[in-house]
Amino acid sequence: MRALVDTHAVLWWLGNDARLPAAARALIAEPENELLVSVASLWEIAIKRKLGRLEVVDDLPQVIVREGFRWLAVSPAHVWAVRNLELHHRDPFDRLLVAQASIEGIPVISADPRLPVYGIDVRWT
Repeated sequence: MRALVDTHAVLWWLGNDARLPAAARALIAEPENELLVSVASLWEIAIKRKLGRLEVVDDLPQVIVREGFRWLAVSPAHVWAVRNLELHHRDPFDRLLVAQASIEGIPVISADPRLPVYGIDVRWT
């Protein structure tokens, strides 16, 4: 299965955080799954780090790849698809992840309760 992993889920996986439930942890741990992290998530993390709202290692992009995740680039089609999304969610990063999941036809591993209203497949529990 290909899946897009939301920003918090990647960080919780890397930090072995108890907030990542067993079902999500199993999806991420499954070696047969192709787990994608959006470049938009890396951008979000970089901004939060600069604002002092998040502490992460300097080599985070390399750590993410070493953990077996692959990068999902942000394409013009992904960005342009955001224009059709209802404003159920105001966070621009999450809206882009929704657009990416829709365009790519893949589920999102996320705890965000607002994502399913977009009609995408969300996996968590």
